Amino acid sequence: MSRVYNFSAGPAVLPEEVLREAAEEMLDYRGSGMSVMEMSHRSKIYDSIIKTAEADLRELMGIPDNYKVLFLQGGASQQFAMIPMNLMKNKKAAYIVTGQWAKKAYQEAQIYGEAVKVASSEDETFSYIPDCSDLDIPKDADYVYICENNTIYGTKYKKLPNTKGHTLVADVSSCFLSEPVDVTKYGVIYGGVQKNIGPAGVVIVIIREDLITEDVLPGTPTMLKYKTHADADSLYNTPPAYGIYICGKVFQWLKKMGGLEEMKKRNEEKAAVLYDFLDQSKLFKGTVRKEDRSLMNVPFVTGDKELDAKFVKEAEAAGFVNLKGHRTVGGMRASIYNAMPKEGVEKLVAFMKKFEEEN
Repeated sequence: MSRVYNFSAGPAVLPEEVLREAAEEMLDYRGSGMSVMEMSHRSKIYDSIIKTAEADLRELMGIPDNYKVLFLQGGASQQFAMIPMNLMKNKKAAYIVTGQWAKKAYQEAQIYGEAVKVASSEDETFSYIPDCSDLDIPKDADYVYICENNTIYGTKYKKLPNTKGHTLVADVSSCFLSEPVDVTKYGVIYGGVQKNIGPAGVVIVIIREDLITEDVLPGTPTMLKYKTHADADSLYNTPPAYGIYICGKVFQWLKKMGGLEEMKKRNEEKAAVLYDFLDQSKLFKGTVRKEDRSLMNVPFVTGDKELDAKFVKEAEAAGFVNLKGHRTVGGMRASIYNAMPKEGVEKLVAFMKKFEEEN
């Protein structure tokens, strides 16, 4: 069975050489006589796996020493609660709502304090990023929250909001490690890894040390305090050990590929292949305002639900899988993360051209 071109939004395509290496090590990790799945997270050998993974991530992103890297569980969705529990000292935060996940985070924050929606693009089905250069941010807001790349709607902040001195918190689940990033612009930058980095079950939180305190909202469970995990180097309880091991391999693959500058270049080239076709196609059209387009998630439609369904079905038969759009928007979506080769996108476009001619 040959591998398909997998355009899934997550869990998503992983680099083939990482999967092969993991397969080779499945029964015996480097002479230990066991799989990483079977070893104690307190063992010397596992300690070296998680420490190397963290060191490689720090190198890739240029993470300063005053930021902690935490490998946690519960996905990005658990961070929707963890962030206000740990950071809402004044019980107030500003949220910019540019998609379903930002909206869910905003709703969750309302449980813990006053979440103020300072901008939104819901009026046009989240098809653009609002102007965030001069927002009315409450002076006593503890932080400003964004979802930087919107997986479902295919939008991406090209410029970070002007937070007017407030801490910026960003969910980067679907653009993690797709381009260089200045970590110092964020108080917290976090994401689920199952889109661009590894298997589902790990969320990585990069958080500035001054934001990690004992002073959390009353009733915050021990497991939901950043301090608990920061003090224990992500080993307070059993971490998602195997998932972290795969993430570590992906970090090494990224370093070998030339790091984040190189990934950005590749991702721009890859996305251009698809967007250039969409811009001149008579049948297919992109749904996002040009200047806000994501390099990772590309939604498009034919304008006819039945034709959309036909396309998805025929594409699957031709080896292009998981192209159906999110149930909230319909149409199609091609997620073209780091591990998707450029030839996958070129072949998809060739297939789309052929479909257009036939329909």
